[in-house]
Amino acid sequence: MVDAATQDTGAETDAQDTGAETDGDELEGFLGGPRDPLVLTEYADHVAGSVWSGQEHLELKLCSHGRKVHNLGRSIPAIEDMVAGTGLSPLIACSIDTGDRGLISSFVERWHRETSNFHLPVGEVSITLDDIASLLHLPIVGAFHDFQPLCTDETVLLLVELLMVSAEVAMTETGQCGGPYALRNLTLAGRYAWRAAGLVHMYNQLNDASLSTSRQFAGYITLLQCWIYEHFPSVAECNADPDYDEVLPRACRWIATKKTVKKLSTATYRQCMDRLRILDACWMPYAEHRPVQNFHPISCFSGKLCKGPAVVRYRLERFMHQFGYIQCIPAHPVHSWVSYDDMDDTWTHYSDHLEAAGDLCVVSGQCAPDYIDWFFVISHPFMTAPQTNPPRDAYAMQPSHIPHEAAPTSTHVDPDANEPRHAVEACHAIAEALEQHLNVLGTSTHEEVIQKCLRIVRSVTEDRNVYVRSRRRRCTDQQ
Repeated sequence: MVDAATQDTGAETDAQDTGAETDGDELEGFLGGPRDPLVLTEYADHVAGSVWSGQEHLELKLCSHGRKVHNLGRSIPAIEDMVAGTGLSPLIACSIDTGDRGLISSFVERWHRETSNFHLPVGEVSITLDDIASLLHLPIVGAFHDFQPLCTDETVLLLVELLMVSAEVAMTETGQCGGPYALRNLTLAGRYAWRAAGLVHMYNQLNDASLSTSRQFAGYITLLQCWIYEHFPSVAECNADPDYDEVLPRACRWIATKKTVKKLSTATYRQCMDRLRILDACWMPYAEHRPVQNFHPISCFSGKLCKGPAVVRYRLERFMHQFGYIQCIPAHPVHSWVSYDDMDDTWTHYSDHLEAAGDLCVVSGQCAPDYIDWFFVISHPFMTAPQTNPPRDAYAMQPSHIPHEAAPTSTHVDPDANEPRHAVEACHAIAEALEQHLNVLGTSTHEEVIQKCLRIVRSVTEDRNVYVRSRRRRCTDQQ
């Protein structure tokens, strides 16, 4: 690694994120938000500002070759063996055929470089290391991807000899790719953490495409589009393959062809996304896939990721609700300058740099009571006027506890409700009660089973007992 200081591609600010809690009359910002521009410091050059001011932004050109890959047919066994050695063989079957320009453009408009995530009416969300694990099955443990650039003449010669193209075509392609880079030895490629490399590449492309001057998106369309299908089914309807096998990468589940992809405009998707509510999103969509692709603790890493000279910040603290924890106002990051060697060392010892777990969600996507108000001050969550405030039901969708009627007084002690429970334990208990009722009919009435499940839920949420217990457990585990 080069032992030189480097600057990440995500902008840093000197102000604390929580500084948005100032008086509304003192805030300076942009029409439609952000009212406090200390977090989104580059908003003046962002595409959202242009769209809000009436400067309609054309749909992005999608640089994707999924259909071409399918038309090539299956590669010869010798080539497949070489690809398998790199750890990238799952990608052979993962390319979608057709990109949805309106859908991709509408999400790119909501990406912000400074926070490394999308800003939606439901808060901040992002593509995570765990998403790439389930969608693409890429390896995660390993070194950051690094490579030495080739000289242009050497690259052109390789392209002419290996691909049998003309020198003029090779020169043009090299220029369009941003420089002559290549893996000199494929046998060494298996040592890289390709999941991190894929995330860096995606973040970088989203950073570039979200500028008001950008006209194309060159990120991995399959990853972004399938991520949207998984997390936001109410925004993008897509046909799932009825013959899909969970053994395959989750991206193989979706059928995106010219016939199946709906040709909706970016404006239509904007309106749909502006109506998003907490319960419309699928925050943790891979439950059925866990037996195949288990959750790896490294997905909770928080820090900088790099791929060659490209560096991005993986800000897990800003989208903890995607991991089942209540989303709180994040603290502002520190240490904006580090060396490549320091980043590599931090990644190698990832267990020392995992984001601290918070309180478990009772409702999926749940946020702290003060989060949405803060978010609407520092962000631009809507793309269509005149919406500028949180939706009236935003707070109802993220309760500190589930409201319920007072339980009738009874001297009967129910074993399912006699002590606080962990939320996961409560889910298992409810599932067990329902399965028993379905399998052994006649032992209980529907009303009795419903009352039992309600008692279990109430034992979790009354007086926030579940949170106290979960914190106690974590402290015990760490001792």
